[in-house]
Amino acid sequence: MKKFAVVFPGQGSQSVGMFASFIEDPEVKRTYEEANDALSYDLKKISLEGPAEELNKTEVTQPAILAASVAALRALKARIDAVPAAVAGHSLGEYSALVASGALDFADALRLVRLRGQAMQAAVPQGQGAMAAVLGLADEVVIDGCKSVSKDGDAVWAANFNTPGQVVISGAKDAVDRAAKFFAENGAKRVVPLAVSAPSHCPMMQSAADKLQEALASITLKDAAIPVYCNAYAKPLTAKDEIVKALILQLVGPVRWVECVKAMQADGVSALIECGPGKVLCGLNRKIDKSLELANICDEDSLNKAIELIK
Repeated sequence: MKKFAVVFPGQGSQSVGMFASFIEDPEVKRTYEEANDALSYDLKKISLEGPAEELNKTEVTQPAILAASVAALRALKARIDAVPAAVAGHSLGEYSALVASGALDFADALRLVRLRGQAMQAAVPQGQGAMAAVLGLADEVVIDGCKSVSKDGDAVWAANFNTPGQVVISGAKDAVDRAAKFFAENGAKRVVPLAVSAPSHCPMMQSAADKLQEALASITLKDAAIPVYCNAYAKPLTAKDEIVKALILQLVGPVRWVECVKAMQADGVSALIECGPGKVLCGLNRKIDKSLELANICDEDSLNKAIELIK
């Protein structure tokens, strides 16, 4: 069996009807029942039936993606007797990875990401923050460009290092607009505004990080049984105290996804299985290294293909 890692997507991978064809799987059904109990509302119904405006509320989106991701992982575990060599998640997906690693209880994770979503939305008033994807420029060029257009109280930062040549920037709306114009005039292939309600992974999220720190203090975390390659440090963590620090730092610092994937490769991982709605990470991972073997799990057919890949 190949040395494989399981990876989990973040916000933006959701859609109304996700997992509709997978819902009769016993593990998927059980997971949604647990989610409904933990949250005291019908997350399953919103995920399957919408409306989209409800599903796309950050405080609903985050538990919905986490539930779908854990459901896919459980369906995989029920079919094969194999433990991943590592886990990792992109932004929100890091919480799914922590559940997979045994460090975080599923019900606690659901409530935690709901709070995380609420805190992120409250940190910056609607319309005052923005994010955009910069395509075709080196990481250093984007980092330096953000610094050059930033002002005191009106700044922008590199927030997600998704692939070589794809960096998401985040910050105050005017600063993001200035940066977008700057990069468009200085060699970027494209600059694409993102439909987000809060500027994630930048210092503007400090108040959300403070609330998250308070919430984490009231939750029991355990040392991870499987190494978690965290966004903040791009290295594997297992100690619970380090995991807590990484989760807090993740809100105000960049997602170092390229480095996470390369670190897993350096440690012998040759296949990445994406558990959750959509195929966003498969697309990113393919651009990071074409030699990686990739699969996603979002229904019965993709589950069977992922199992064949791992063997």
